[in-house]
Formats: sequence, C-alpha cells, structure tokens
Amino acid sequence: MKMEMLIEELQEVVDNAYTLPLTGGRTVVRDVDRLKDIISEMKANIPQEIRQAKNIVADRTKIIADAKKEAESIIQAAEARSKELTDRHEITRNAQQSADEILSKANEEAEKIRNAANSYIENIMKKADDGLSENLENLKKTRQSLLALQNKSQQKRTSRK
Repeated sequence: MKMEMLIEELQEVVDNAYTLPLTGGRTVVRDVDRLKDIISEMKANIPQEIRQAKNIVADRTKIIADAKKEAESIIQAAEARSKELTDRHEITRNAQQSADEILSKANEEAEKIRNAANSYIENIMKKADDGLSENLENLKKTRQSLLALQNKSQQKRTSRK
C-alpha cells in the first residue's frame, strides 16, 4: 500500500513539472528534493516487502515443522498404546485394531494439518505476490508516463525547428 502512495506522489511531481522556454523543450521538476525523497522511500519500502515475503516463507516452514512434530507425537503415542494393549493376552486382537485406528486417525489428522498449513501459506504468499505485482505494474506505468512526457517534449522540440 505504501508503494502505491509513493508512486502516486511521484506521478504528481512529474505532472507538476514544466518546460522552460529556450531550453529545447526540457522539462523542469519544481520540487527536486521531494522527488529524491520519494525515490528514497521507494527504495526503503521494496526491501521491506521482500522481508515480509521471506517471513511468510519462514512461517510456512515453522508451521509444517510443528505439524510434523505433532504428527510424530501422535504416532508415538499410538504406537505406545498399541504395544501396551498387545501385551495383554485376552485383548490382543482388540488392541491391534485400536492401534491401527489410532494410527490411521493420527495420519489423517497430520495430513489435515499439513494441508491446512500449506493452504494458509499459499494464500498469504499469493496475496504478497499480487501486491508486489501490482506495485511493479504501477511502477512500470509511471515509468511509461515519464517516457511519454520525454517523447512528447522531444517531439515539440523537433517540430519547432
């Protein structure tokens, strides 16, 4: 969002530029200091957005690692429970069935957690990607506007000759 505002300010500075007579159509920016400030802020904000994207990736990795740990814990608990039940003679068959169910549920739960984490991270990364793409598109449009102004100024110069 900050980049969009900076691009709009940059466009405003360019729109407020004027052409000096007898300079061959050269455009003069009235507020060079503001133009430099805007460019400095844009440079500062681009790395910030990249850091945010890296943090999102790091969060995704942590969520997946936590999900794996939880799944392993559930599986270990299920295996321990299964061993305990099989040690008892009269309920060996029931114990095996229960252990299998617990393992199956644990694997399903682990898969659900992994899928939810992946979906969540994908959504966040898509939003970050969309935001960066939009900012890049706005920057390209501003650059094209600057080039168009330069070309227009140059055409005026050549038509005066």
